[in-house]
Amino acid sequence: MKLFRAALLATALTLPLGAVPAFAATPADVLVVAQNIDDIVAIDPAQAYEFTSGELVTNVYDRLVQYDAEDTTVLAPGLASEWSVDEANKTITFTLRDGATFHSGNPVRTEDVVFSFKRVVTLNLTPAFILTQLGWTPENIEEMVTADGNTVTVRYDGDFSSAFVLNVLAARPASIVDELTVMEHEENGDMGNAWLNANSAGSGAFSLADYRPAEIIRLEANPDYFKGAPAVNSVIIRHVAEAATQQLLLTSGDVDMAKNLTPDQISSLSGDAVKVETFPQAAVHFLSFNQKTETLTPEAVWEAARYLVDYEGMTSTFLNGQMEIHQAFWPEGFPGALTDTPFTYDPEKAEQILTDAGIELPISVTLDVINSTPFTDMAQSLQATFAEAGINFEIIPGTGAQVITKYRERTHEAMLLYWGPDFMDPHSNAKAFAYNSDNSDDNYQATTTWRNSWAVPAEMNEETMAALAESDPAKREEMYLDLQKKVQETSPIVIMFQAAYQVAMAENVEGYVNGATSDFVFYRLVTKE
Repeated sequence: MKLFRAALLATALTLPLGAVPAFAATPADVLVVAQNIDDIVAIDPAQAYEFTSGELVTNVYDRLVQYDAEDTTVLAPGLASEWSVDEANKTITFTLRDGATFHSGNPVRTEDVVFSFKRVVTLNLTPAFILTQLGWTPENIEEMVTADGNTVTVRYDGDFSSAFVLNVLAARPASIVDELTVMEHEENGDMGNAWLNANSAGSGAFSLADYRPAEIIRLEANPDYFKGAPAVNSVIIRHVAEAATQQLLLTSGDVDMAKNLTPDQISSLSGDAVKVETFPQAAVHFLSFNQKTETLTPEAVWEAARYLVDYEGMTSTFLNGQMEIHQAFWPEGFPGALTDTPFTYDPEKAEQILTDAGIELPISVTLDVINSTPFTDMAQSLQATFAEAGINFEIIPGTGAQVITKYRERTHEAMLLYWGPDFMDPHSNAKAFAYNSDNSDDNYQATTTWRNSWAVPAEMNEETMAALAESDPAKREEMYLDLQKKVQETSPIVIMFQAAYQVAMAENVEGYVNGATSDFVFYRLVTKE
């Protein structure tokens, strides 16, 4: 019966939504998730930089050190069982754990670690900056990362502590890939990039069994995982963009989990078969103005915009339970976060700011937004409130991938988007929101400042780098608080909210872990009783 039901479910997943048959329950050893996954641009850990791809990478790959399912706030051993630090010589030496294997059956070797880091630096795709900030280049990487027996020595070149380096090495692009398998699929010198964007070569708790963009992700449990096999044999993440359809599938028993329900849908759920869990998130949501658009360059426009957001109105209605008002770039709940919220909805004040500055009104602006809830609702709220001061938004909806690609190309005018830290250190967001030392078009940077063509003032750039180098924890925190205040007060990036993630699931689902970022989403401990 189990085999029959699994086969039936697999068939249903290939059918149009209207043709999906009703089930009394999903298979006992399969977790079925309804989720909007169309933000994925890439799944190769050397390229993956989206929220959903981060979730996939974390469950399929390991790092030398990592935040894990048991406690997402503690940096724990991963493929390295131990490490030693030499602060004076700026080195960390890692000892690989015994017995770890890739999904192919190949043993995890020190050569795989060296190859994985070299591959990221050589390919130099979107998230490569996370590793290259350690002073790594294609020319010196073989000197900066070396193997000797079962140890790997990592050297770094920069004025920062080893704690910062360890957080970098716990980030997504530091995932370790199976060199032998990857290089079997190299094409035209791409180091397996095309193949890894449809397959996997990791050692994690799950292997990638199937991936079809904007359709399905299927993960299979790794019975040989060094921390023990997952409790479920398979995780199926089905792309369901419509929240109403997610709700229907959950309440009818066709899926175990729905990840994108609206607050109204969450509040309407009832009965013993469904429950809701809330997970604080590190993502901050913001409205930003591309400085290539002349009408959006005056600072008066930036200032007025901060008084044209109906913060309370949105969080008390359609964002209730999903977001909290937060107006600084480092999320609340992490050391050094600025929790002041000095801006409130005041269209009369905004209009006066624009008038006093001599801004010619009205201003017409295109606003790019992901075409799903709650983003479209947020865009419509902004459209209504900004119009009161003569700033007229034309909303341009698109898939997550379309919107993010446009943002990276700097071809938008205004953008409604979100940002999560790349690793758990305030420099991650400070560099994204308060640093841009080279604003030229050919100097691509994965930061909100560069993508909005904002040439950050020199003193702010200097303070950002000084905070990175500061060894005194208290002083370092003060510097990050000051940077947050400066960005909060004067920048073309209007930070509005911090996310809170609500996940509806079947009552029998236990052990799901959803930390503060998508890199901290774990299915390994999930059980279905």
